[in-house]
Amino acid sequence: MRILHLNTYDIRGGAARAAYRLHCGLRRASLDSRMLVLHKDGDDPSVTSMLPLLGRLAREYTKAMLRLELVPLHLYSRRQPVPWGLAWAPNPVARLAGQSGADLVHLHWMNHGFMPVASIPRLKQPLVWTFQDLWAVTGGCHYPGDCTRYRQACGACPQLGSTRQHDLSYWTLWRKKRCWRNLDLTIVTPSRWMAECIKSGALFRDARVAVILTGLDTDRYRPLGRRLARQTLSLPTDKKLILFGAVNSTSDPRKGFQYLQPALRRLADEEWAGRAEQAELIVFGASEPPDPPDLGMRAHYQGHLHDDISLALLYSAADVMVVPSVQEAFGQTATEAMACGAPVVAFGATGLLDIVEHRHTGYLAQPYEAGDLARGIAWVLEDDARHAELARRARRRIEDQFTLPRMAGRYIDLYTELLDRASAAKDNDR
Repeated sequence: MRILHLNTYDIRGGAARAAYRLHCGLRRASLDSRMLVLHKDGDDPSVTSMLPLLGRLAREYTKAMLRLELVPLHLYSRRQPVPWGLAWAPNPVARLAGQSGADLVHLHWMNHGFMPVASIPRLKQPLVWTFQDLWAVTGGCHYPGDCTRYRQACGACPQLGSTRQHDLSYWTLWRKKRCWRNLDLTIVTPSRWMAECIKSGALFRDARVAVILTGLDTDRYRPLGRRLARQTLSLPTDKKLILFGAVNSTSDPRKGFQYLQPALRRLADEEWAGRAEQAELIVFGASEPPDPPDLGMRAHYQGHLHDDISLALLYSAADVMVVPSVQEAFGQTATEAMACGAPVVAFGATGLLDIVEHRHTGYLAQPYEAGDLARGIAWVLEDDARHAELARRARRRIEDQFTLPRMAGRYIDLYTELLDRASAAKDNDR
C-alpha cells in the first residue's frame, strides 16, 4: 500500500504538523507513506519538496505564481486581514503526484499556491482529503466566523468587505462546484464540529465524511516533571503558571487572545483577588510587544517554538493550558498539553469539544464569556489535589484516544476499504 500525502508544508503550522504526524504513524505501521510538499523545513528523507524536482524555469514560474495567487484580493480594499485562498494559479503538482507510483493520494492543506482547484480532478488514484479548516467548502476564507453564506453560494462576503452578491467569494465557490462536481472523494475531519460544517455546506452535502481524531507521539509529549521543566526554561518554580500559545497567538483573532486578556484581569481582580502575584502567564507563538497589554499579572513571552522537545518542556512546566479559540478545527495545543499533564481550559465550542471533558480533564467555559473563562482557570488552579487528578486524567485520555497508532489504524482501515473497492471496480471493467 503506497500512500502519497500532499500538503503545502511539512512541519510548519498546525495543519502540517497533523499531516506529518499521520505520515509518521503510517510509516511506523510499516506502510510505504511519503509526503510531497511545496516548502520543506525538516530533514525527513521520506518528505520531498516539489521545487527541486522542477527545472529552473518551472521553479521560477511556481515562485511567481505564489505572488500572483492573491492579486485579485487587491480589488477589495476593505477586506479583513485574515488568511484567504483562491487556488487558481496552475502548477505541476498533479503531474508529479501521478508520476509518484502511489496507490492512493491523501490531500491535506493545499493553499499558498500549492494545489489549484482544477488540478484535483486530474488525480486518478483513489482520493482521501483531510480538512484541517473550512477552506474547501467556502469561497476563499479558512474560517467563516459567524457567516453561513457558504451553505448556499457565498457572495456579499463580510471578510472581503463586499456587498455584491457576485463577488470574488461567489465566483471562487462556483469554480469549486464546477471543478469538483464529479469528484470521487472521501473526506475526513478531525472533529465532529468540522463534519457538521461540511455537511451543511453547498459543496459536499452528499459526500462521505468520516471523523478521525488527530493523534500525537505520546513518547515525545509526556510529563517531564514540572520543577525540572521550569528550571530548564528558567521559569519561576514557586508560581502557578498559565500557558497560552499558538501560531500568531496574540495577533490572530481566531486564537482568542482578546478573550484571554479580560479573563486574566478578572482572575486577578475578582477570582483571585489579593493573590494575583501567585500566578504568571507564559505565551508562546508570539514575541513580547513593544507596549505589552495589562494582563493583571506578569507575562513571559517565549517566541515561536517549532520543535517537540521545547514544546513538551513548556507544557510540562505549566499548571494549566488555556485555549480560548473562537473556531478551531481540532486543537492540537490542547492534546499536546494534556499529554504532558496540563489540564486545559477552553470554550465549549467547535473542535475542542472532542478533546476536553468538562470538569474531568479541564474546564469548558461558556462561549465566549471571559468571566467564565476566568472561573475555569481559577477552578483548575485553586485545589492542588483536584489539579493532580485533572492532570492524571488528562494524560490518560490522550493515551486512550489520541495516540499515533490509533489514528494510523483508522486511516489504514479506510485506505484498505477504498483500495479494495477500486480493485473490484477494475475487475468488473475487464
